[in-house]
Amino acid sequence: MTTITTPSSLALVPSLETAWQDVDSSFERFCLTAGIGAIEQMLCEDAQQLAGAPHNRSGGRVGHRWGRTKGKIGFHGGKVAVHRPRVRSYDGHEVALPTWRAAQAEDWLGRWAMNLMLINVSTRKLRRAVRLPEGDLPVIAGDGTSKSAASRRFVALSAERLAEWMTSDLSKLDLVVIQIDGLHIGNDLVLVAALGIDADGHKHPLALIEGATENAAVVQALIDNLIERGLDPKVCRLFIIDGAKALSKVIRRTFGAHTPIQRCQLHKARNVIERLPKPLHASVRRVLRQAWELDDADKAERLLRNLARHLDQEAPGVAASILEGLDEMLTVNRLGLPVTLRRSLACTNSIENMMGTVRRVCRNVKRWRNAAMALRWTAAGMMEAAKGFRRLKAYKHLPILRAALAAHQSKYVTQRVEHDADAA
Repeated sequence: MTTITTPSSLALVPSLETAWQDVDSSFERFCLTAGIGAIEQMLCEDAQQLAGAPHNRSGGRVGHRWGRTKGKIGFHGGKVAVHRPRVRSYDGHEVALPTWRAAQAEDWLGRWAMNLMLINVSTRKLRRAVRLPEGDLPVIAGDGTSKSAASRRFVALSAERLAEWMTSDLSKLDLVVIQIDGLHIGNDLVLVAALGIDADGHKHPLALIEGATENAAVVQALIDNLIERGLDPKVCRLFIIDGAKALSKVIRRTFGAHTPIQRCQLHKARNVIERLPKPLHASVRRVLRQAWELDDADKAERLLRNLARHLDQEAPGVAASILEGLDEMLTVNRLGLPVTLRRSLACTNSIENMMGTVRRVCRNVKRWRNAAMALRWTAAGMMEAAKGFRRLKAYKHLPILRAALAAHQSKYVTQRVEHDADAA
């Protein structure tokens, strides 16, 4: 193997006094010089522990010195050259220095690239982001700051984290709420994502899967992945969706026909209002809000049916839209939840907020090459959003939700047992 050696006249460890003299002209240069000096000093100490002092023939050595060479380690998103001694074992194999092995194992460059791309620094501008514009650290070929090098690091690290996330264990999460929503990527690709809320109000990105449309097969694959990773289908949870029929169909088929599903009230209101003449907007919005704020679900349902009846002549299609999925719109009301908790769980705001972060992270992508690329970027955006998650506003009322879910499950289990007994 060809190695690059340094002449004997080259000092192995730069003087820190020289580095301190540079601080007046460039603090960045001082940090680099001092840092390289510290690393090279540690490498010398490693070599001395493995092979003893130079020209020393004492026992206890695992090998002997084999000259010096130059390698590169990560620094400010790029690479800098570091001189290091070499040690060979007595059977002729290279002995890795612990400090050098640790420096190479740390994926500093990958994390630099991923962090900068997540905050919307394009690969073309990575050099400007990791080097001071007026600094005296030159950008040279092979220093790892090119756009292709940054892209390769982002692809490798994002793919690794996606695979790790999609196989993580969910059995330890005490989830009481699951939100599912789709995100359109281009014209021919839809990504369906799931977000969970545990009993303490903390939010967790759960899974992501690709498909041509938001159909039952895609949603079923997503839920199957959740169950394979430890989500217990026998536990009653509240599902919150945007109104897609495929979602309701798969959820009830997998978790039971009486699984509580809450359709997003904000989506429903938006769809209804946008189809009405402008003079009717305020009055219809007021009635919808009044119905959703009622504690009595039966009264709320009557109010919405009256609204549909009044609109039947002026906008029959809108009247039918109000009645469509009416049961699922009032699930949180039927569970008897407090008003503050109902407002948090009657919509898909939590997962929509996460999707907003995904769109911000992905806005520099001009062309989606394939589904794997879309999955990597979207998963990276979801994990970036998770860093800023806050607890559910009404998290103190979540024990009420858990009790309501247990009562709901017990009620329909009892009804099923009685029905089976009557049939027998």
